[in-house]
Amino acid sequence: MEKPNDPRARVEELAQTKLSDCYQCGKCTAGCPRGADMDLPPTRMMRAAQLGQIEEASKADSIWRCLSCLTCSARCPKSVNVSGVVDALRQIAVETNSVSPKSAKIIGFQKAFLRNVRRNGRTNEVEMASDFEIRYFFRRFDVMNVVNTGLLGPKMIARGKMHFAIGSPVKDKALVKRIFDKCKVEL
Repeated sequence: MEKPNDPRARVEELAQTKLSDCYQCGKCTAGCPRGADMDLPPTRMMRAAQLGQIEEASKADSIWRCLSCLTCSARCPKSVNVSGVVDALRQIAVETNSVSPKSAKIIGFQKAFLRNVRRNGRTNEVEMASDFEIRYFFRRFDVMNVVNTGLLGPKMIARGKMHFAIGSPVKDKALVKRIFDKCKVEL
């Protein structure tokens, strides 16, 4: 029986799943392409959430290492939305400002991506790369990383992996704006 302020209820609401349905079979971790690299693999993350250890689980670097490939949710014999639980823990981590410095770079990249889509309606690779580098690396005075990353640009362009032009313009930028407004995304 859940208490009124049970942190598990928030995770269940955000993930649209029932934590108690997980019976710890381990199929989520066995199929996870990043499971071996995680400090808290999916099975242990689910167990922590079941026990109400939401704060500890939301501080794990694993939630930011997750590829969001949905393999964990697809393999679950009880149809538990494991990936949704990871997303819920990410949201809680951002809301409570409990993101480790080690994972801040990932969030910086995600915000740069969303800023780029909001501004252009789709990604502009060159603009996004420079936006991320300026906001993340220069703020931390990590100039050598900027130099090393900057050297990849010409190679990617030569191989056709990065383009200077956005391509066809977005027909309805107002639609993109409405999506961001509805989601209340703050960058």
